[in-house]
Amino acid sequence: MDCTYSNFRTSTAPFSWTPTSTSTSKLKFRRLNSIKHSMVAMSVSGSGENGSLARFPLTPNKLFMQEAIGAEYGEGFESFRPDGPMKVDVDFLNDRLQEGFLKRIRYSMKPDEAYGLVFSWDNVVADTQTLKLNAWKQLASEEGKRVPEDGDVQKLMLYAGADQVLQKLLLWGMAESELDRLKLRFSELYYRGLLSLKTPVDGLKEWLDAVSTARIPCAIVSSLDRIHMLEALDRMSLKKYFQAIVTEEDDMESMAHRFLSAAVKLDRKPSKCVVFEDDPRGITAAHNCTMMAIALIGAHPAYDLVQADLAVGSFNELSVINLRRLFANKGSTFMELQKQSAEKAPSKRKLRIDTIF
Repeated sequence: MDCTYSNFRTSTAPFSWTPTSTSTSKLKFRRLNSIKHSMVAMSVSGSGENGSLARFPLTPNKLFMQEAIGAEYGEGFESFRPDGPMKVDVDFLNDRLQEGFLKRIRYSMKPDEAYGLVFSWDNVVADTQTLKLNAWKQLASEEGKRVPEDGDVQKLMLYAGADQVLQKLLLWGMAESELDRLKLRFSELYYRGLLSLKTPVDGLKEWLDAVSTARIPCAIVSSLDRIHMLEALDRMSLKKYFQAIVTEEDDMESMAHRFLSAAVKLDRKPSKCVVFEDDPRGITAAHNCTMMAIALIGAHPAYDLVQADLAVGSFNELSVINLRRLFANKGSTFMELQKQSAEKAPSKRKLRIDTIF
C-alpha cells in the first residue's frame, strides 16, 4: 500500500460541502487563533526563526482538557450545506458508507481491506504520559518546588486540567497572576520534550508494517495541530503508514466525533473500524460509534479496560488474524438492536372422545 503524504484526505467525502459565510468566518477565526497562539509561543520561548519550538502553539488548557465522550443516544455532528445543516450521526454514516457491489466482491476475496484502524496519539502512538510528568517535574525544579511522589497524585496530574493541577494537587500557593505564567512555561517544557521525541510506542512500527502489508488503511486522531502532527510522525518515521489524520483543525467537540471523522476520511463504515486506545473513556466513545476497541495496557491497569473488545500489553501481541476474530460473529448487523424471538409453545391438543350410541 503506497501510503505517502499526498494520500492524506482532509475533506470529509463523500459529503459535498460548500463554504457558507458562517463557515468562512469560522475558518478565518481559527486562522487568527492559530496566528495568535504562534505569537504567544514566540514571546514565551524567546525563540526566533531558527528555534523550532517557537512554531508550536502553546495552549496549556488543551494539554489536559478532558474531552466529552460523545455519540450518546445517537448524538452526531452537523455538516453544512447550501440548503442548510445536515446532521451526521453514527447510523447515517453506517448507512451512507455501506460498500457498493464491486467493493463487496473485493472485500469477500480480501476481507482485511474492509477494516479501518484508528489510533489515538496519546500513549498509543507516542508516550506522552512520560513527557507530561517530566514537564511538571522540570517546572517544579525551576520554581524551587517539588512534585509529590504519591503515585495516585501523579496519575491525577496526567489527566487533570492545568489549573486544577497547580491549585489543588501541587498546592504551591501561587498568586492568580502567576498561574498563567506557570501554565505557559509548562506548555513550553512539554513541547520541547515533544520535539525530542523520535521513538514511537514499543512494537507499533512492526504492527503498522503488518497492517500495511494487508492493505488496511489507518488514521490517527489528536488534539495537536495538523502541521506539527505531521512533523512528529515524520520524526518517528510513521507518516507513510497513515492515510488520514484528525487534528485540532477538524474542530471536533468530542472523542467520538474524532473517531467518526476518521472513519469518513478512511471511507470505512464506523462498524468496520477498530480504535486503539489506552483510556476507558476512549473505549466507551468507540463503542458509542459502533466501533471495536483494542486497549493498550499501561497508562491504565487491565481491570480498568475490561470493556474493551481486546486488551494487550503491547503491539507485539497482535496479529492481523486478531482483527478478523473481532468481527467473526458480527456480520453486517454489528451492534444493531436485535429483537429476541420468543419461542412459541406447541399448541395444546384437544382431547376428543368418540362415543358410540
